[in-house]
Amino acid sequence: MGSGDATDYLHQLEASERLQGADLVKGNRFKPLLIFKWADELVRHPVILEAVEDLIGPNIRVLLTTVFPKPPHDGTYVGWDQGGTYFALDPDDLQVAVWMALSDASIKAGGIEIIVGSHRKGQLHHDERPQEKHLLSLGQTIAAEHQAGATEFMLLAAGQTSLHHTHSIHRSGPNTEDYRRVGVTLTYVPAHVRVRGGVRPTGALVCGEDPWGNFEDEPRPFVEYGEQKRA
Repeated sequence: MGSGDATDYLHQLEASERLQGADLVKGNRFKPLLIFKWADELVRHPVILEAVEDLIGPNIRVLLTTVFPKPPHDGTYVGWDQGGTYFALDPDDLQVAVWMALSDASIKAGGIEIIVGSHRKGQLHHDERPQEKHLLSLGQTIAAEHQAGATEFMLLAAGQTSLHHTHSIHRSGPNTEDYRRVGVTLTYVPAHVRVRGGVRPTGALVCGEDPWGNFEDEPRPFVEYGEQKRA
């Protein structure tokens, strides 16, 4: 989308933060599509869904939406990790993570760096190293022996997206720019996959049909930050 559209989404995100009286930061940034209309709209953006459909077919659920904000000069980062480590999907290689930049994600702003071809390694073990500045809740990080290899930065201007294979090893450094770097990760799966475990997960159907019934539906937030949706 254009940079103006991305800025509009960013302003709506910031309005959501003011509405709830708290920033969308670590511990308070998961599934905003359940309570904020801008996030519900973003996961259904037709251009995004067209790209995702090319990869995983027409029957699509959104499994997770996560805001990744990095205030200027605060030192927050993400270590080397794989996106689908804790989703327990079967099959486990059909998830697509769409990373949408709502502000410019340059190297200095803490843009994403990826190990080229690392998706071919499959799912790897992650150590859990919780740290205050690590944006992942458990500080999950792949073992050091898997961190080698040629890398590329996936630099995005506001409004651009990158699409990640679930096994791609990636990280992002601190934001040393003077503006808040904000990205949103939209995690999509084909509706026929299932999650291994005793509890059926929730996930909004955003495209096509779902005759498999592996997920509970998620109601849309027709009222902004409504009491029922927050509950």
